[in-house]
Amino acid sequence: MTLPFCYHGMALSLHISKGLLRMNIVLLGAPGAGKGTQAAKLVEDCGLCHISTGDILRAAVKNQTPLGVKAKGFMDAGELVPDDLIIDLMKERIQQPDTEKGVILDGFPRTTTQAVALDTMLAELERPLNAALLIDVDFEVIVKRLTSRRMCKECGHIGTAADAHCPACGGEMYQRDDDNEATVRNRLDVYEKSTAPLIDYYRGCDLLVTIDGDRDVDVVYADVKQALSL
Repeated sequence: MTLPFCYHGMALSLHISKGLLRMNIVLLGAPGAGKGTQAAKLVEDCGLCHISTGDILRAAVKNQTPLGVKAKGFMDAGELVPDDLIIDLMKERIQQPDTEKGVILDGFPRTTTQAVALDTMLAELERPLNAALLIDVDFEVIVKRLTSRRMCKECGHIGTAADAHCPACGGEMYQRDDDNEATVRNRLDVYEKSTAPLIDYYRGCDLLVTIDGDRDVDVVYADVKQALSL
C-alpha cells in the first residue's frame, strides 16, 4: 500500500537529547482513552501548547460561533465533525504565538485526510512532527469511564457520578449530552471505522508509539516519558 506524504525530521531522540525547544506530538486513541490527562502532564514537563479539538469545539458551541453551531449537531449525535470545519479551526490555532515551542495535538488529526492536511501545514511552517503517541484502552473500559463522567456547570471541572457537587467550586454537576452510553458507543464505532486508519498511517511514517492506557495515570505517563526519551 502506498502511504500519503509524511513530513517529519530527525529521530526523536536526537531532537530531545540536544535540547531542541520545539517538539510536536500527535496524541492518538479513542475518546476517553486518557489523552487529555497525558497531554497535561507533557505540557507541565515540556512547556508545550496543548491543543484539544474537543475543548476548541466545546468553546465554539458555548459561544455559538458559526462553526460552533454547525459542529453542535454532529457532536450531539456522536458523529465526527466534518474535516473542513476541523481543518479551518486548526489552521488558525496552530499558527498562534503560544505554539512556538511546540504542540501536543489531542483529537487532531482524526482521519487520514486531516493527517495529510497537518503534514502540509507543518511542512509550510518547517515544524516537523516528532511522534504519534497512541494511548490504547479497551472499548468497554472507555464506556464505563465516559458514562460515569460529570462536568461542573460553573467552572467546567470534570468529575464522576460519585461527585454530588463540584470538588473544585461546589457547583452543580451534570452529564454532557455526548457522555450518555448510546452516544459513547456510537462515538467509539465511528472512531474505529474512521480514525483507526491513522495508526497505519503513522506506523508507515515510522512515528507511531503505542502505550497501554488501562493503568494508573502515573504509570502510563512513566511509559510515555520513556518512549519520548524525556
